[in-house]
Amino acid sequence: MASFERASPALKEILLRIYNAEKPIEVDHHLYEFGSVEYHIKSSVSEPQVTYLSISTPFLSQGVFLSYGLSPFTLKMVRQISTDVLHIVEPANDGYQLTLRLDFSKLPHNKESLNIITEVSSVQAVILSSQLKEMLQNVNSGDSSQGTYKPIKLIYHPKEPFYVIRQPQKIVAVFPMRFKDNSDVIIATSFFQELIDVVSLKKWAKVPPCNWSPIPPLELRGEPFEDLSTNGGFVSFDISSHHVEGKRLDKIVWSLLNFYAYVKHHVKCTRGFIQRRMRRRLDNLVEVLEKSRVEDGQIKKVQGWKKMRKMVASKSKMIKRRWGDLGKKIKRIRFRIKIHGFARFRRRWLKMPSFSSSTGYTKLQTNGNNN
Repeated sequence: MASFERASPALKEILLRIYNAEKPIEVDHHLYEFGSVEYHIKSSVSEPQVTYLSISTPFLSQGVFLSYGLSPFTLKMVRQISTDVLHIVEPANDGYQLTLRLDFSKLPHNKESLNIITEVSSVQAVILSSQLKEMLQNVNSGDSSQGTYKPIKLIYHPKEPFYVIRQPQKIVAVFPMRFKDNSDVIIATSFFQELIDVVSLKKWAKVPPCNWSPIPPLELRGEPFEDLSTNGGFVSFDISSHHVEGKRLDKIVWSLLNFYAYVKHHVKCTRGFIQRRMRRRLDNLVEVLEKSRVEDGQIKKVQGWKKMRKMVASKSKMIKRRWGDLGKKIKRIRFRIKIHGFARFRRRWLKMPSFSSSTGYTKLQTNGNNN
């Protein structure tokens, strides 16, 4: 999952263009990204060293966070990006959850400036990660003492919800898997089974255990039916306390948020690999057939051609023999079909009547001696 960058490439490019501009430039740009994320970047010539960045991103769970905006824990995580360059504007601009004031004059004139701009470009990932971190730390603390564990539904994409269940000894993350094509289901199921086998090895004993099931786990009883109707089964990870200690918490949270994207990326790459192998195989067969073309009035024989011809001839004979036997059977049984009661019906209604005449007829014999 390390291949998925946290920073927005488009946002990073715009911020670098503003920072590296030789002359102050006027920027008022709206940027839209996957997951209903919207950025508004504004920079004016009158204040060239200051850029305002507004972010609108959907919450992972509407029932957990404060109704008026981001939680204090999330704001604290955002401020830790850079206390000198980044300042939170309160209240945020209309239609956005967060507005930042970026002072580029405070950026150091070395490679560190690129790192800070990259961290600012990953602010949306920081918001989502902090929301999930807050869930894992605080949610269901009262329910766990009573022995009940209520699933928390998280929505990163409208069609890709997943669940987090906090328990006394572990945290269970459950992903309902859905795919459009049946071929994708086969590839993904094979991947899940291989993932379970790898995680069960002694070498990977420190990673969270993984499980796959075609039916929903017991912890999801009572959830909406449309959320549990899948064709790819359910993948769950058991996260223990030592998996979320220190810097490990950030890695676990980012991996959970990108699990759907990682699986789709794997399925897409596997499908492309299979298609390339099939095309290569087809090209090899075409090459073999091209070598068997007629040259100088003679058929150039290739290795295995006689065997292939015998096999085709034997199959054609076998097919003709089977069809011949089938035709003979049809002819034999065509007049053997019997209908119960049809004989009595034929004797009564289909019998030809006999005709008689009251007038008698005398056969005339001609005599050859008559004149």
